[in-house]
Amino acid sequence: MNMATTELTQKLIKGVEIFTRLREEDIQVGVTPKEEVYREDKVLLYRFSPKVEHSLNIPILIVYALANRPYIVDLQEGRSLVANLLELGLDVYLIDWGYPSRGDRWLTLDDYINGYINNCVDVVRDRYNLEPINLLGICQGGTFSLCYSSLYQEKVKNLITMVTPVDFHINDGLLNVWSGCTLGSKAVDIDFMVDTLGNIPGDFLNLEFLMLKPFQLGVQKYIDLLENIDCESKLINFLRMEKWIFDSPDQAGEAYRQFMKDFSQGNKLIQGQVEIGNKRVDLGNIRIPILNIYAEQDHLVPPASSLALKAYIASEDYTLRSFPVGHIGMYVSSKVQRNLPPTIVDWLKVRS
Repeated sequence: MNMATTELTQKLIKGVEIFTRLREEDIQVGVTPKEEVYREDKVLLYRFSPKVEHSLNIPILIVYALANRPYIVDLQEGRSLVANLLELGLDVYLIDWGYPSRGDRWLTLDDYINGYINNCVDVVRDRYNLEPINLLGICQGGTFSLCYSSLYQEKVKNLITMVTPVDFHINDGLLNVWSGCTLGSKAVDIDFMVDTLGNIPGDFLNLEFLMLKPFQLGVQKYIDLLENIDCESKLINFLRMEKWIFDSPDQAGEAYRQFMKDFSQGNKLIQGQVEIGNKRVDLGNIRIPILNIYAEQDHLVPPASSLALKAYIASEDYTLRSFPVGHIGMYVSSKVQRNLPPTIVDWLKVRS
């Protein structure tokens, strides 16, 4: 047995020993203390506990995507966007969409945007006696926030979009191609899926995301794990990410139908043809300050999809920032978490 084989064997033995004593409670996620301040159906609105004695008194509401769970923005100590924003004095709120069940299959984008988001915004406004507040929309949550800001601009003071798809017909993204940016309904028959399944299973969506990089996400990361399997802290970090990746809520059928057909296949957002509850979404209505943040190596939301935003809004105060990471790196990269929170806070302080 050569030296390399001996070292690998020792790593595996150590890794097995660590695995055998780890428990579910050791893989903690969503670590920052928070309190529930509003509940409606499956949806919860949380306020995170302040971390500094004298806050800036600037509230920000985070709107995350319906896919996966929002605790990715508060994954662990040292790599938590939420905790870092709190440390810099912001007052942070987060919408948790919960886990839709069969009874939620008829929820529409009208319910999510004109209903849940609007109600959560009003809760935060009432708590601070403010007319408009600040929104941070992430990924699909950023798309929702753009729609909301178009319809309720009087309630949004500043809008931050992060890794947000705007132009859904960018061929650089395999997800866009699979969803139908080139073939439309010939690529995926969304009506057939929803009519057959009702809610779209989270496992199906998760497999879809994994298949965008099948070797890297399905094989390579487990090979790379062998390098760190004998280090408990790195192993726990790996398991935290695995927990988040496979914690995939089902999607409410009708909301999924409209998002896929109108946004992914029809690309109606940039055409001003999306209707939410009989109200037309026109990005040209948006005149509030916008900070648009994108990931330069994003394989889920191609940079060009986010960069398209500037061409369709009327905001004169538009700021663009990017980071040299992929989609997930925006949440968990230590370097990004050193620079992203100050970028957000400094931008907001000037405009508050």
